[in-house]
Amino acid sequence: MEDASDEGLLPGYTVDELAARAGVTVRTVRFYGTRGLLAPPVIGPRRVGRYGPEHLARLALIEELQRQGMTLAAIERYLEQLPPDLSAQDLAVHRALVASWAPESAETITRRELERRAGRELTDRDVERLAAIGVLEATGDTEVFRLDGTLLRLGVELLDVPIEHETILASRTVLLAHARSAAQELARLFQEEVWNPYRESGEDPDHLTAMRSLSAHMQPMVVQALVTAFQRSLSAELRSAFRSP
Repeated sequence: MEDASDEGLLPGYTVDELAARAGVTVRTVRFYGTRGLLAPPVIGPRRVGRYGPEHLARLALIEELQRQGMTLAAIERYLEQLPPDLSAQDLAVHRALVASWAPESAETITRRELERRAGRELTDRDVERLAAIGVLEATGDTEVFRLDGTLLRLGVELLDVPIEHETILASRTVLLAHARSAAQELARLFQEEVWNPYRESGEDPDHLTAMRSLSAHMQPMVVQALVTAFQRSLSAELRSAFRSP
């Protein structure tokens, strides 16, 4: 516990106060600092570090990114791409956008409950195939999994399709690579056409509200556009392939 008895008139938070406000431990704050995810505090009298609103907002963003399943390495890359002079409000906007575009959270489920929801018994090979296409993730317990419920129905249907396990893995790799590329281009477009005008507007509250609304409405539109474009492109490619000698 750091002594801040004579620091009450200084702005900001001690490490204990920052951790309490962010809902994390002091150890977590210091760990993020050693990884470069969190800027060092300002050192005041008696060598007590003081953290500001930007530290608190950055902590909230880091925790949100972790909740969405990002690794620390991925979070580091994400934060490195952000402008270094972002205000606490800027960081709060990033967090809001990350949360609004995130898929439904995965749930923990037992194998028995998984089979009940799948409507069939699942062999070990079935479980491997479901994991290969991202429906399941293993945990430390062989009878407990992390499930993406939005993909379960499709995954169960694919179990009866005569496709080799390696082919499924290769297909998933291709899809993820192209999905990531499309996401990067969309993020660039969003930054140039929405984010930059927001910053240039002097952080107008009305513009912030409009941007959040736009983000929420863009999500289903972008997802539907990607699905439709993929369906049409795949149909065209298959027709072309099977017309060839």
